[in-house]
Amino acid sequence: MVDLDSLLTDLAAESAALEALVAELPEADWARPTPAPGWTVAHQIAHLAWTDHVATLAATDIDAFAESIRHAAGDPHGFIDRGAAEFLAPVPELLDRWRASRSALDRALRGVPAGVKMPWYGTRMSATSMATARIMETWAHGEDVADTLGVTRTPTARLRHVAYLGARTVGHAFATRGRPIPDAAVRVELTGPDGESWRFGPADAADRVSGPALDFCLLVTQRRHHADLALVAVGPVATEWLGIAQVFAGPPGPGREPGGHPDPAEHRRPGGVS
Repeated sequence: MVDLDSLLTDLAAESAALEALVAELPEADWARPTPAPGWTVAHQIAHLAWTDHVATLAATDIDAFAESIRHAAGDPHGFIDRGAAEFLAPVPELLDRWRASRSALDRALRGVPAGVKMPWYGTRMSATSMATARIMETWAHGEDVADTLGVTRTPTARLRHVAYLGARTVGHAFATRGRPIPDAAVRVELTGPDGESWRFGPADAADRVSGPALDFCLLVTQRRHHADLALVAVGPVATEWLGIAQVFAGPPGPGREPGGHPDPAEHRRPGGVS
């Protein structure tokens, strides 16, 4: 188990790494299209700021967050786009909004009593789970920005949080597509950025997924197609899972087409709050 303080430290570091990537960009680069149709680099950052904002509401203002839930229920396929659009602003103001929303969420999560689960879209989450999810999302949207800018980021040990969530959401990937949740567990065996071994799931599971941790994180966040990754699946459940893996909440994401890195305008953004 990772304590909340360590998670929030890693969340701050992941956010700072993405901020360093975008803070000095010319204004024209903020308007470049990313792998999300209709989303520019500015939309990606605005989305992160908006999601931090609603996560803060979930931790501090149940009534205000319930209003967000009602909006989501009335527009399940558009409320995420609307949230990003609402937080768009000129670049200096957008950066300030994002910094402020990150700071507010840090304070809010530190104030959530141990054992309390906050409401979220379709589920409930502890402060540690929320912090882990925010690391995952910040990293995933950072990958969209890096792809847009043609930047290859150096993976860090913070990917373990993304991998942990990915390994825990096997059942979710099946359920969100209306498929029976498999009885068989899946063992995930990964090689981390520094050559360390990361292991999740029962050691005696017949179904297994193995490979580089970076590739696994790209898979479960739907930033790459499984055919373009060095992941090996053994067993029918693991094999099926590779095609539908989805760490984020919400309806099934369409994922990415195989074949590497097509023009960002041709990519499709995964669904859900991610």
